Amino acid sequence: MSALTLRLPDDKHNRLKTLARQRGTSVNRLMEEMATLILAEFDAETRFELRAARGRGKAKRGLALLDKAAGRKT
Repeated sequence: MSALTLRLPDDKHNRLKTLARQRGTSVNRLMEEMATLILAEFDAETRFELRAARGRGKAKRGLALLDKAAGRKT
């Protein structure tokens, strides 16, 4: 595990302490949870971009597959 020094304005730090206290956790755990959420969002965005890149130029084929799945004749 690594340690990270984070510089925040006092008012923001106090708000985070209040939030952590209300959630019954520590500021450290709160920051870890926020990091997990933002990394999950980043991973999803990356997966989406990779899939979109694989599908570029294949719109006609994709629409045909959707029609087939819906039971429509192409």
